[in-house]
Amino acid sequence: MNTKKPNVLLILIDDMGWKDVRLSGSTFYESPHIDALMRNGMHFTNAFSSCPVCSPSRASILTGKYPATLGLTDWIDESGTLHPLKGKLIDAPYIKHIPTGETNLAMLLHANGYKTYHVGKWHLGTEPYYPQHNGFDVNKGGCFWGRPLHGYFSPYDIPQFENGPDGEYLTDRLTDEAIQLIHQAGDTPFYMNLWHYSVHIPCEAPQDLIAYFRQKAQRLGLDSINPFVEGEDFATLDKVGQKVTRRIFQSDPVYAAMIANLDANIGRIIDALKETNKLDDTLLIFSSDNGGLSSAEGSPTCNYPAAEGKGWMYDGGIRVPLSFTWKGHIEEAKSNDIPTIGADLFPTILDFLGIKNEREIDGKSILPCIRGDKIPEELINRDLFWHYPHYGNQGGKPASAIREGAWKLIEFFEDQHVALYHTKSDISETVNLSEKYPLKTEDLTRKLHCWRKATHALVPEKNRDFLPKTCLL
Repeated sequence: MNTKKPNVLLILIDDMGWKDVRLSGSTFYESPHIDALMRNGMHFTNAFSSCPVCSPSRASILTGKYPATLGLTDWIDESGTLHPLKGKLIDAPYIKHIPTGETNLAMLLHANGYKTYHVGKWHLGTEPYYPQHNGFDVNKGGCFWGRPLHGYFSPYDIPQFENGPDGEYLTDRLTDEAIQLIHQAGDTPFYMNLWHYSVHIPCEAPQDLIAYFRQKAQRLGLDSINPFVEGEDFATLDKVGQKVTRRIFQSDPVYAAMIANLDANIGRIIDALKETNKLDDTLLIFSSDNGGLSSAEGSPTCNYPAAEGKGWMYDGGIRVPLSFTWKGHIEEAKSNDIPTIGADLFPTILDFLGIKNEREIDGKSILPCIRGDKIPEELINRDLFWHYPHYGNQGGKPASAIREGAWKLIEFFEDQHVALYHTKSDISETVNLSEKYPLKTEDLTRKLHCWRKATHALVPEKNRDFLPKTCLL
């Protein structure tokens, strides 16, 4: 019997929407290596991040707890400070680092004999909250930055990271670092976060790939169609006069080039595992921290038929790709439509490794789904929750949400109105069924309020100084 502990490689992409890979239905991007990785294991078609923005989702993955439970409900500014936005409401307060006192995946695995590596984006606080202070033996590029502030081409000047030759591309370099660590690991099992900065803005990519996708857009006639629809005014006072601008189909050649480069680097990681004879001993997890950016800041992608994108409580903001692959241990070419959330990764990984968790968490192990076992009742039609008491930079408004099976209810804090959707028959969340199904609406609203009370979730306050934007123009 093989008792060797498996390696764990958690590949987390920044801002990759669920439709940003061909396997999920992308109409323009090319992702053969990612598609193959997902096909070689279990692909979850109803996977969600714990928050529509990055820092809370990352903390949730590492701890198995909801962002509301942690008190970390919004992204952390690059300066390490908070940034409450104001409109009719004032954003709720939140902590600006991964909570102290929480035991995370790296700490647990390190205590169980694993080498622990972090490569890429961290965005969970300034010093002393970096990866090396949170259970990781090695940190390559993990700091308080939420994006490459000086771009994707060296010199990057990223803290905790050495610059490469001028013009080196960041996604290539981070992959180089990960491959080097895989080679150095020897026979000791490792846990690695390979958390790429890509495909977060600024949208930059190698010129040859951009040229390829420009030609593809021309060939498909996409370059002659306006991909944007201008919508409503932003709801925050810092963006008076600016409009939410939605991308309605995928056609951006630079973003497509970023996906293609990222995909090639995923292929390089798989090759490195093969070369070191580690592929059969490695659990590979692939996912994203939130939905694709589709309504502001250049709106580089489109999540249709899911509504909206990053920063929104609709499914486009929280629906993400997710797959588990482990050759010989997870059956290939399988998919599962049971809803799962980012907090589930913590207990699922521990379950895979046979490590007991004695801490109270919010996530549930989805290992039975992955192994094809009988699915426990606690996973069938369970309630999933989201709490984002903030204005999103992308146009979203403060809200909470609950999902029970295919039913989803969103409560918006500006006026406390609720919207009820049946996501199986209405994936785009276009028909509000709250009046048609008042009992379901009442039940889910009650559950959502009870959950917020139990987690001590903070809600935004009324902005008593708010004036209609027309008075400010």
